[in-house]
Amino acid sequence: MALGLALLRGRWRLPASGLGPQARFGSTGTAVQRTPSAAEEADAEVNGRKKTFTEVQTERLEQAERTILIKCPPKISEKKLLQYLSSHGKINSHFFFENRGIHALIEFSEKNSIASLQDVIGIPSTTEYPVVPFKSRLFTFVMKNPVGQAAAETQIHLSPQSHITVKDLIQKLCGADSISSQMYTLLNEYQLTEENIKLRFLACSLVRDFARAYFPDSVVKPFGSSVNTFGKLGCDVDMFLDFNEARKHIKKMAKGPFEMEYQLKRLPSERLATQKILSVIGDCLDHFGPGCVSVQKILNARCPLVKFSHQPTGFQCDLTVSNSIAVKSSELLYIYGCLDSRVRALVFSIRCWARVHGLTSSVPGAWITNFSLTMMVIFFLQKRSPPIVPTVDQLRALADEEDRHVIGSYDCSFVSDLSKINPTKNTETLDELLYNFFEYFGNFDFRKNSINLRKGKEVNKPESSPLYIWNPFEQDLNISKNVNQPQLEKFVALARESAWILQKEDKTQRMISKEPWGLAALLIPFGKNNPNMMKNRVKGIGSETIKSLLDSLKLSNVNNLQKAVGK
Repeated sequence: MALGLALLRGRWRLPASGLGPQARFGSTGTAVQRTPSAAEEADAEVNGRKKTFTEVQTERLEQAERTILIKCPPKISEKKLLQYLSSHGKINSHFFFENRGIHALIEFSEKNSIASLQDVIGIPSTTEYPVVPFKSRLFTFVMKNPVGQAAAETQIHLSPQSHITVKDLIQKLCGADSISSQMYTLLNEYQLTEENIKLRFLACSLVRDFARAYFPDSVVKPFGSSVNTFGKLGCDVDMFLDFNEARKHIKKMAKGPFEMEYQLKRLPSERLATQKILSVIGDCLDHFGPGCVSVQKILNARCPLVKFSHQPTGFQCDLTVSNSIAVKSSELLYIYGCLDSRVRALVFSIRCWARVHGLTSSVPGAWITNFSLTMMVIFFLQKRSPPIVPTVDQLRALADEEDRHVIGSYDCSFVSDLSKINPTKNTETLDELLYNFFEYFGNFDFRKNSINLRKGKEVNKPESSPLYIWNPFEQDLNISKNVNQPQLEKFVALARESAWILQKEDKTQRMISKEPWGLAALLIPFGKNNPNMMKNRVKGIGSETIKSLLDSLKLSNVNNLQKAVGK
């Protein structure tokens, strides 16, 4: 993060001078560093993240324009590589990562350093394969005498670009001292790192280099999980081609007898214009884009897009055009993620739990999506007493003129300045919030009620979808319309069972016997850890296990569960 301390995979990066907030002073007055807890790390990150969404986007996009990506040989001298590159300009930062070989991301202080480097770099020989002579910011570093230089090679640190396995995560969680600590540990292991975020913005910047060949004022920006603070290592990169800079040149009719304007191609609809633009950019990436493979143009979708794999960065990418409401949704989630460290910790834990139990999937279908789960967590936090996060309407009431945005017929206005939002007085621990989330939605009347984040309360369902979550901006859309009845029933049953496990488990006894406990116990598919206890379970709602669950949660019989989900 640009401000304060950055949480990077559990390591603290201190400013060049001064002491970090976790320093304390011994009796002699000398500083003594202690290792901060996971909760303190998360709180420090939230406190340091005070820039607006737009400020962060602008800063990172500018940073990406000063960045290059180099494919390195297996035996690489980090010192010699940096010495060579430094001859073209000062290097702000760099890191190495593994993706089909070793790569180095290099961020220069000045953009003209890249031009200086490009002037002395050669184009590969065309004797074996013809090439497209496009001067990108993707390079290959070759040592002329690899045998002689191998002795000088030292071990380089590789920045991880994927999270640990669930099995390794469970083992790590068992060493924590509380469920809250477990949840912050999961967040720290799964969230996007600083390095990974830089790589995502670079991928967008490289696509922008192609787009500007046709549209010089265009910008390619990431949205969704890459920027909303809820992205997990390994998630796709959603990006959009933004023409807002070009639209700023549209001026009102000037007074006087003359005016000048561009001659432009006119098309019958904005959708057709979007399809044609994406078709051209998709072909350009497919034919000429270094490392862009598996390009698919999906132009007849509700939101036309181009899907492709960007091999140099290792990302799966989706490119759309001017997806304004999706960008506002990203900003809204960014604000919620910045308000309180418990928000992201709870969201990451619930989404990991859902994935382990098959409630979510990377394949489109009737499953609950991560976006829907995130909305459910935020709604639950709006319902606490006192609330942990404000409603969308409350954020809208704090908006000033600069925050006013109406897209189409939809009011997407909300405050962007985080300092205008009062911090919550709620002091509940994550232990309490995790249990209460499962208890709340295990007893939610899905048959009758819908989830409305604008108002922060349940409202009657406008139609009969099993799960109805109002889109925060497009209020005529249900973001969970894809979820079917069996999947909702599965969610309710698993939520109740999870609440029961958290309520009944003996943490001390489990720790003594070295069994998974707390959040770790919830990340094991139920029945797998103790087959004897689970052998009588049947998939139907009428199982004895579910019946005991209902009793523990003070629900009188099985019909209450069926009624709750609308059967």
